[in-house]
Amino acid sequence: MKKNPTLKDLAQKLGLSISTVSRALQNNSRIKKDTIARTKKLAKEMGYLPDVLAKSLKNNKTHTIGVIVPEISHVFFSSVIDGIEEITYKDGYTILVTKSNENIEREVLNTDSLISNRVAGVIASISQETKNGKHFNQILDRGIPLVLFDRVLDDLAVPKIVGDDFEKGYEIVNHLIDSGYRNIAYLAGPPHLKITVNRMEGYKKALIDNGLDIRDEMILNVNLDEKGGFNGARSLLKQLPRLDAICCVNDPVAVGVYQQLNKVGLKIPEDVGVTGFSNNPITEIISPTMTTVDQQGYEMGRKAAEILLDQINDKGLISLDQTHIIESKLIIRESSSRKIN
Repeated sequence: MKKNPTLKDLAQKLGLSISTVSRALQNNSRIKKDTIARTKKLAKEMGYLPDVLAKSLKNNKTHTIGVIVPEISHVFFSSVIDGIEEITYKDGYTILVTKSNENIEREVLNTDSLISNRVAGVIASISQETKNGKHFNQILDRGIPLVLFDRVLDDLAVPKIVGDDFEKGYEIVNHLIDSGYRNIAYLAGPPHLKITVNRMEGYKKALIDNGLDIRDEMILNVNLDEKGGFNGARSLLKQLPRLDAICCVNDPVAVGVYQQLNKVGLKIPEDVGVTGFSNNPITEIISPTMTTVDQQGYEMGRKAAEILLDQINDKGLISLDQTHIIESKLIIRESSSRKIN
């Protein structure tokens, strides 16, 4: 294997000291422009790359931002990652993405790994199993800035970037009612998650404002995936013969509902209306196309990165326990547009 050239190798070829070469590569104003140019030219020819690990050991931090997401296959999270990378790249940072796979134990391992890698800051969205921020305190105790997004924790005094979940939960149920649906069930996520609580509260408020009863049997907590939606829809259909709409906490759950309704021969939206939440690409190509909420994941990622970099550059610049709301957008498609006779 070809050995990576070192500062010492460059210095010997140039007839300069190692410290002079190092300063030249950093565009130090005390080094002559000609020396900087010669040094950079040789570095490029030799394929020299700085030893980031050695530098991080010296400074006790890197130019790396750690990111923790529940999963990457969910397009909402990949959109957030794109937004984060767009902002951090401009400031000279790279990102290190880890995923919990919706598992608390793996999320703890992710936090440990990012600390070990001496990241400059962390942006995270918790798993569906996470109920408190104890493990994230290890990050804060080391003076590493932390920003939470979408799925956040109240017990951590850190900046939080969230969507307008209550408002859009309210808006989407109002739309179902306007479309003629009256027996509207809700497939919620794990009850301890704030996105579950806020979206479900919007659902309840819409029912109340339209003179409809809130019935416990119409609300079911499920896992945040297709299997959760499939099994949840099956349970609802057994208990509620008059069910005519299912509002889902996210798009994967709604896709599972589609699968169950297709299996039992019920038509969407004629027999049962269905709505999701996230605006995954599948919602535009599935048949019928799915009504959902665009959470503006890219903008959420950009905002999270901006706030994190503000913390890194000046920790006293912003309020640590401030919540920032990214306005989302209701997208009405075929799955909820039943014609009213």
